[in-house]
Amino acid sequence: MGFESLRRSLLAGERVVAFTRADGAGLGARMLVWPDGRAEGELGAGDVDREALALATAETLPATGLREIEGVEVFVETFEPLPQLFIVGAVHVAIHLVHFARRLGFRTVVVDARSAFATVERFPHADELVVEWPADYLARVPIHANTYCVFLTHDEKLDNPALQVALEAGVRYVGALGSSRTHAKRVAALLEAGLAGELIDRIHAPIGLDLGGRKPEEIAMAIAAELVAVRNGRQAAGKP
Repeated sequence: MGFESLRRSLLAGERVVAFTRADGAGLGARMLVWPDGRAEGELGAGDVDREALALATAETLPATGLREIEGVEVFVETFEPLPQLFIVGAVHVAIHLVHFARRLGFRTVVVDARSAFATVERFPHADELVVEWPADYLARVPIHANTYCVFLTHDEKLDNPALQVALEAGVRYVGALGSSRTHAKRVAALLEAGLAGELIDRIHAPIGLDLGGRKPEEIAMAIAAELVAVRNGRQAAGKP
């Protein structure tokens, strides 16, 4: 099985089903199958390969574990896209949020056009640090249903165009820092820019679960808690 192919696919937001032969002369042979029917590798028999391909592209995915395919024992694994967190705004809250998010299994990317804030010295722990206008960056990178976006800059020139990109892409979570007054101005600006109201309603604002904290690390913890809630299908009262 091509580990590099699997890694690239998961980072690009593609689901992959892996089959590993568990008996016979072809013991250990591996095959990767993508939802569009692409395949890499083989299990050593044409009829087994064809059935594995059919299983991986069916509407209902095969459960992870051992199963018999055309008389051959095969171990099946389904790999979902890795959860990725785009943090727009290399502010102090973001420093703490990267710590929490990485411990929670997110791939973290910090994006800010302000090079004085987006420095390796401030974010040595981020998986990726990008000095670029956030809207331009989000428009060119793979975004999938396991993508989470947090907007922390308090600067509508940086936040609002990128918010529009994220919402139109259908990411799993969008949260934006700011008071109720700030969010009202944000909503008005996004409506004026032509963004549909139902998409704007998906913004989690105020961002994070209400833990009562005001320090940067406490705000970061509240945001991380909300990310976990959304990932597990739980929503706080009054949230979109």
